[in-house]
Amino acid sequence: MIEKLLIKLITYTFCQVELKTVYIESTVKTPQIDLNHLTGEIIFSGKSIPENPAKLYEGILEWVQEYIKSPRQTTNLRLNLEYFNTASVIWVAKIVKALCSMKQPENTLIIHLYFDIEEFDSMETEDVKEALSPVMDMVGTPTISLGIKIYGTDDKGAIIKESMVLV
Repeated sequence: MIEKLLIKLITYTFCQVELKTVYIESTVKTPQIDLNHLTGEIIFSGKSIPENPAKLYEGILEWVQEYIKSPRQTTNLRLNLEYFNTASVIWVAKIVKALCSMKQPENTLIIHLYFDIEEFDSMETEDVKEALSPVMDMVGTPTISLGIKIYGTDDKGAIIKESMVLV
């Protein structure tokens, strides 16, 4: 009897994946990454021009796929990337697609985008939608509420202006 109980306990422990908070320091070619399942914050900041993007982003996508099984009511994806390559955009699009596939319709995903203030001041709502269209095309119709918040920042990264775009 004790052996059966112990086997059940061991099986249960191995079958449940415990989601951990992940923090990865930035490098010259990779962004700082902060994945926090307790707050629903997913943050990428810096440059994203990795030589092997799959090596960096595959584990992050796996983390997101685990996170969406039991997400916070509001998830904030903060993309404060000053420079990124095409391969990084593809991986970020995969992450956005995964986040948009959360099963709970009451969940909300807010994508936060950061721009230099001069670029921000010249942007129209249609410019933001057009810039995001490749990602949104890949996502399709999300099952959750989706919003995009854009920020204008100064040279030091301080937020000067902000605007909300609902999708």
